[in-house]
Amino acid sequence: MEILLFTDIVIIFGLAVAVLLLFHFLRLPAVVGLLLTGILAGPYGFGLIKAVHEVEVLAEIGVILLLFTIGIEFSFKKLIEIKKQVLIGGTVQVGLTILAVFFIARQIGLSSQEAIFYGFLISLSSTAIVIRMIQERAEVDTPHGRAGLGILLFQDVIIVPMILITPMLAGNKPGEIDSDIFVFAAKGIAIIGLVLAAAKWLMPWLLHQVARTRSKELFMLSVVAICLTIAWVTSNVGLSLALGAFIAGLIISESEYSHQALGNILPFRNVFTSFFFVSIGMLLDTRFLVNYSLIILTASAGVLILKATIASSAAILLGLPLRSGILAGLSICQVGEFSFILSRIGVEHGLLADHYQFFLAVAILTMAATPFIIYLAPRFADSILQIPIPAKLKTGLWPRPEKKIHKKLKQHLVIIGFGLNGRNIAHAAKMTGIPYIVIEMSPDTVKREREKGEPIFYGDAIHEEVLRHAGIEDATVVVIAINDPAATRGITESVRRLTRSAHVIVRTRYLMEMQALYELGANEVIPEEFETSVEIFSRVLAKYLIPRDEIDKLVIQLRSDGYEMFRNLSREPTSFSSLDLHLPGVEVSSMRVEEGSPVVGMSLLELELRKKYGVTVLAVRRDSQTFTNPEVDMPFLVDDVLYVVGVPEKLAETGKMLRKRKDG
Repeated sequence: MEILLFTDIVIIFGLAVAVLLLFHFLRLPAVVGLLLTGILAGPYGFGLIKAVHEVEVLAEIGVILLLFTIGIEFSFKKLIEIKKQVLIGGTVQVGLTILAVFFIARQIGLSSQEAIFYGFLISLSSTAIVIRMIQERAEVDTPHGRAGLGILLFQDVIIVPMILITPMLAGNKPGEIDSDIFVFAAKGIAIIGLVLAAAKWLMPWLLHQVARTRSKELFMLSVVAICLTIAWVTSNVGLSLALGAFIAGLIISESEYSHQALGNILPFRNVFTSFFFVSIGMLLDTRFLVNYSLIILTASAGVLILKATIASSAAILLGLPLRSGILAGLSICQVGEFSFILSRIGVEHGLLADHYQFFLAVAILTMAATPFIIYLAPRFADSILQIPIPAKLKTGLWPRPEKKIHKKLKQHLVIIGFGLNGRNIAHAAKMTGIPYIVIEMSPDTVKREREKGEPIFYGDAIHEEVLRHAGIEDATVVVIAINDPAATRGITESVRRLTRSAHVIVRTRYLMEMQALYELGANEVIPEEFETSVEIFSRVLAKYLIPRDEIDKLVIQLRSDGYEMFRNLSREPTSFSSLDLHLPGVEVSSMRVEEGSPVVGMSLLELELRKKYGVTVLAVRRDSQTFTNPEVDMPFLVDDVLYVVGVPEKLAETGKMLRKRKDG
């Protein structure tokens, strides 16, 4: 069986790559390509897949990971912020859809029980498709995105009582159902209480201990284990696996490690959700679709129009402007993935046995149409606004209270790594008023610096989600100052992939790393060994009494030529090579006038240092002031520092004179 599943996975991946590549060139949505992959590979297509059930299991893992990532991105705080959309919008949308479908189903001759069950199926929308689409279009925080997401969350919760009610619709004894509901409610309340407690006390401590190990593998496994464990626990008390995964994501979202967790889980989510869409396509009987194409297309269009109208009305009742309401309604007008789960229960209890393929065909067509509908929705909404409609409806049925908008960083500095270099850069940015944010991999450092008020968060900047949280798209400068050469290259590549405008400065240890970093998109690369060489070279030249301005010019030239001088020893000598680099036998020294020295109160004119010792005083530093070329009548005071030049022997004699006179 293991080999059979492995073969099927290879077939799915290979076929999906070919189909998605074709869809990319045709500019068609990837979701539709995955559905087509399932249709082609499934038992009603070319019959390439044998382990259908095992693929469905992988698909369910995809739904779990999808809801988990949604929970991470959508914290308890955000959930509270859209409680109105969840409770009012969700209730109106689901309730009106069930009533409308019930009425239509009764008119075409279905029983009351079947009509209610069809209402359940049609009322649910596709969280997987809608979330994926609005995330790609960066519309999660828009009014219509928040309204749609709130309604979807209500649907994800209401699926649980729908599953419990379905057997009752099929004729089970009401008393048994009432007992089941009571037990379910008690278990649900208990598990949610435990989850909330874990979110507040257990999870932050556990993730902190894991993060301290600096092991990426351990952190990733811990995140996956948390997701699957909570999903399993909630499933055992009657909640859905997907809802448990969503709750697990909410728990993670309350910790400072949420963005790192999201970055780790996204690749797995994308792979497994692809299995979900493929598995849905595999269920469709293409012969049934062809034979009844007209009625299926008519029913699909009817479902889309009905759900869009009801969902738009629910969004408008929430106070959204007409345009936002239309966009919200059109985004959730399809049949959802949880409807497939519910449909299987309906088949088991005889509520859908004769119409299962019809339901699958309609559901898949509405899901396949969703990306096109969302893409065209803004144009459709704008055209509706051209119709003479009351201004009150266009702007919203009632004034909505202004929400406090969190100020996003703009034109800021992103510092990756908070070692010595990162700290110095942050300090300089703070002193000059430059807005900045820091990404750091040490949880202890993050915790300590955050308590001090530093704008710092935990994360591995190689993940794009972590960089997005730092507002990388709006950053003016990005400084990468970490010690890991491989990670530095990966982060540089990720930064440049997300933003073309930011000026990327990379610190590395070795000159040999420079070329690769430039090719990956860095604007400036500063190798530590070069800067050390420059500092040493500058001090050598200063010791040889090369003028400061000449040293500065040489350093500027070294940096401007890309450090070629230090990398290429065969380079031709520069114009500086003609300098006389030393004055034989001459030194520059600094000496302090001690208390009790005979020179205290005497001037240069009185001491005659140049005449008697051949020593010249270049400057005198007194307290915080420096007097260059001091006047000849300037008296020396205790603790004055004299900068003098002369031969070593004469300097030694002068030093003795400046020291405290011994008694005797």
